[in-house]
Amino acid sequence: MVNALRVGSVISLYSLRNTRPHLPLLSNATRFRSKFPFFTLSSSPNPSGYPPFRTLSSSSASTDEAMTTETITSNNASGEADNSIKDAAGLLDMRVGRILRAWKHDEVDSLYVEEVDIGEPEPRIICSGLVKYIPLENLQGKKVIVLSNLKPRNMRGVKSCGMLMAASDAKHENVELLFPPEEATPGERIWFGTEDEKDNQPDAATPNQLQKKKIWELVQPHLKTDTSCIAMLGEHVMRTSVGSVACQSLQNANIS
Repeated sequence: MVNALRVGSVISLYSLRNTRPHLPLLSNATRFRSKFPFFTLSSSPNPSGYPPFRTLSSSSASTDEAMTTETITSNNASGEADNSIKDAAGLLDMRVGRILRAWKHDEVDSLYVEEVDIGEPEPRIICSGLVKYIPLENLQGKKVIVLSNLKPRNMRGVKSCGMLMAASDAKHENVELLFPPEEATPGERIWFGTEDEKDNQPDAATPNQLQKKKIWELVQPHLKTDTSCIAMLGEHVMRTSVGSVACQSLQNANIS
């Protein structure tokens, strides 16, 4: 107990002796705070009304860093996705074609049957559900774009070996065929991108690969026309060696 009393006395004496020397420090702190209100030595949470300087700078740096990281990550992800879609589109075998002859399907009122020259020894036979959108006479001799590496499908007794590419509005009430420049040669392969990318096209996927990897299903949602009716894959133009592919009048339309 004696030791406890001695300790208590020492602490009390020390407190009394050291009370006054702190007064000038507090006075200086008060004057310092009046000149620079965003600094404070007070135990009060925020007596000046300004946020503490350290908190302000730390918060700003943290926010800026987070925003920068988020932006970079978003841009990288967007760029990688764009390249992935473009690479997949390079596996499609789209060709310039010319319709040699077209007629109505004998058993399906909504279908035309077309013989299409795509630069092969024999014309392709293709069925298209265009009866209610395009008059038959407007198909004869027309240059078109053909997706040629789809697996053949039996369309009520007619083996369809490809698909004519067309643009349609959101309600699918208006449909127009895509067409290349008139000078384009049947059989020429279509690509997406700049003019100098023509020679860098990968080999087209086989019909089995296209179906197994669902390449067309991956690419198709990214195919649209722009405000000038030019066919686009995202920001990449659909091209032939003599110019871009387009439709007649449908802007911002889906392509399938």
